[in-house]
Amino acid sequence: MSAVESLARTGAGICSPVAPEPPVSPGSPTDARFRTLVGEAAWARLPEPVRRRFSKRLAPDEPLLYRGTVVTTELSRVGRILAFLARAIGSPLPLTDGATGPALVAVVEDEGLGGQCWTRIYARPGRFPQAIHSAKRFRGPTGLEEYVGYGIGMALRVSVEDGALVFRSDHYFLCVGARRWRWPRALEPGAMEITHRDEGDGTFSFRLALVHSVLGRLVHQLAYFEDP
Repeated sequence: MSAVESLARTGAGICSPVAPEPPVSPGSPTDARFRTLVGEAAWARLPEPVRRRFSKRLAPDEPLLYRGTVVTTELSRVGRILAFLARAIGSPLPLTDGATGPALVAVVEDEGLGGQCWTRIYARPGRFPQAIHSAKRFRGPTGLEEYVGYGIGMALRVSVEDGALVFRSDHYFLCVGARRWRWPRALEPGAMEITHRDEGDGTFSFRLALVHSVLGRLVHQLAYFEDP
């Protein structure tokens, strides 16, 4: 097992309230799962590089690596507290306000996790890099979930807006065994929005924002990556 795969396998014990989608057929030249989520008309509005990135069929033993740079990391006071508390479930949020520098993202197809496992490694000046793990599982009421482990995840809705692919949280959930509960709105940490935008010349931006309905923006991160 490679180091990337070892880092990626953090989803042991995940619940399976809905049968996972079958793995992408090895004989298929493309992966149509994201295309199916947004629909043909919206998919056609995406720039060709974005369509290519999100329709690349991945082999289970061959991770896709993106190298880039984080240019902005902003955490409010409440955002820093939330990020600290979230360390108990594997640190799914940026930990260091103001952190910038090199970044690496590894994407691996993992049938056991029900989709793609994403491992993000962010440099932190004067500290060890932070590794964030999550799995994009093609299941649930919206057709896509971001699972961070420990039974916790969020259902995502995907849309195409102004030429960008946008992922927004629909709700958060907790799984224990085969049982699944939706978090009450009052207990949600905020609305998560992730935007993938092509920037030309083989580069794209990744923007993450977590906004609470009362406390405002808790987390904001912007990074730029290059195609492999």
